[in-house]
Amino acid sequence: MAYVVSVGKDEREISSLHPTRLTFRYMVGEQDGVKLLQLNSYGSEDRAVPDKLSQTLQFDESSARQLFEIIRAEFGF
Repeated sequence: MAYVVSVGKDEREISSLHPTRLTFRYMVGEQDGVKLLQLNSYGSEDRAVPDKLSQTLQFDESSARQLFEIIRAEFGF
């Protein structure tokens, strides 16, 4: 599990499309008085253990806002 404290641009090039496919599911809740958006990634059908929880990212209001602004700027939403 990772608690995301900031989101910034990585200037390196994307080298290729990653062949592993994941499903993300989200949760919204509060922990210790902090509202969180949690993204859970699950392995695809071709993984050794399909649908196994793979990674978890937690965003508080500040880091979620940073991510939202990046998506809005880069994709025009």
